[in-house]
Amino acid sequence: MSVSFLDAFNEVATSQDLPCRSYAPELFFAESPADVEHAKSLCTTCPLKAECLAGALERSEPWGVWGGELFVQGVVVARKRPRGRPRKCDTVTAA
Repeated sequence: MSVSFLDAFNEVATSQDLPCRSYAPELFFAESPADVEHAKSLCTTCPLKAECLAGALERSEPWGVWGGELFVQGVVVARKRPRGRPRKCDTVTAA
């Protein structure tokens, strides 16, 4: 973690409940797309959102929700895809 993030975290953590400290850590590394979206939504009101995201980018975090963003293989992605193959198109062609 960068020094600025640690300083900010320690200062805020003593005075407020941070989402990442109030919920199980597994939520921020969940497999379920719904759980990932829930974790991202918890970050919206966090006073350390910007510092958390900057620290994750600086550390090249490979996985998880950091600063309200999802990291997959070290890249920020918009949404978590469910496990397994994508569904085939459900459209029916006229016969």
